[in-house]
Amino acid sequence: MRNRLRVRYRVDGVLNTSLVLPGASHQQVISNIKVKANIKLDEKRKPQDGRFSSTIDGRKVSFRVSTFPTYYGEKVVMRILDQERAARPLTEVVDNPDMLKAIKEAIQRPYGLILISGPTGSGKTTTLYSMLKELNSEELNILSLEDPIEYNIEGVSQSQVFPDIGYDFANGLRTTLRQDPDVIMVGEIRDKETAKLAVQAALTGHLVLSTIHTNTAIGVIPRLVDMGVDPYLIAPTLILAMSQRLVRNIYPGTGKPIQIDSELRVNLEKGFSDLPAEVKAKIKIPDTVLQIAPSALSPTGTQGRSAAFEFLLMDRDIEKMITKNPTESEIYDVMRKKGMITMKEDALMKAFRGEIPYEEVSRVFGLMDVEDLGEIEGKA
Repeated sequence: MRNRLRVRYRVDGVLNTSLVLPGASHQQVISNIKVKANIKLDEKRKPQDGRFSSTIDGRKVSFRVSTFPTYYGEKVVMRILDQERAARPLTEVVDNPDMLKAIKEAIQRPYGLILISGPTGSGKTTTLYSMLKELNSEELNILSLEDPIEYNIEGVSQSQVFPDIGYDFANGLRTTLRQDPDVIMVGEIRDKETAKLAVQAALTGHLVLSTIHTNTAIGVIPRLVDMGVDPYLIAPTLILAMSQRLVRNIYPGTGKPIQIDSELRVNLEKGFSDLPAEVKAKIKIPDTVLQIAPSALSPTGTQGRSAAFEFLLMDRDIEKMITKNPTESEIYDVMRKKGMITMKEDALMKAFRGEIPYEEVSRVFGLMDVEDLGEIEGKA
């Protein structure tokens, strides 16, 4: 900033100012980080990327460094990667039994395409690593193409792509197919060439896992079509499309009960009204939900994050639709009749169970504000 240097940490997805230093210290701090990350000290006009590792309390921690030139000087962002938290078990990442069963059945298929969508920082890579960990065995040859490699998984052949020298996801995928893999993980499908190669790999007897940028699971199909993949090829290859967002968990034992009034209950029930009866029967709207209540143990009132998911499982009905190049709304109508739960609804159900604060659903998905709920006197 003009006369000061602000240090912020993103904790559970929310930035908090931790330290403010005099502006005179800016250059020294930036230079120190650049030296550690092995990037050019004298280049201040364009962004640079680097990385370094450090051992903290006996644990190896990696730092991904990105510099960015701004009006008052360079800005640095460091992504902190703790190797001990790498590749969490799939049961920890997906807490919904039905969704967990769907994923496990999908990744046990001998070939096909599994795609995860969501914005940057929504936990897609963590989910992919959990799937690889579930699959990892002596009998399978598992290869991955990543940019960058965030965590090392023992037994998986992980490769860092370098687009600057022509080794991108598309070229890497061609090479990977000559390595006789059973499972291929591609960090991201960014262009038409990579999309077509991933589909071809899935058609030729490989299980391909990757990420793609769409807002919803249903949006994966139109996105592949936009990338030039023929609809008749998507139908037999796509096994599972899923989308996710991260929501903050409420700190155990805290939270302020907030009353769900009759008007809000009617609106919530209306939102679930187009689901099949057997699915609606499992959704229980409680009398109260929890609001964040900061405490001495947790000033933010939250601890950690979990993922809200939505799934599109391929079946014969969807396969027939894809060949007709349907719109997202047409696919949604069919999936809804089959009981598809959206990310918003998955997050809402977490709030109903008291796992996340209700206002977190509003923050991430833009639902009704917590102020519209009634306070309960005498409870905290």
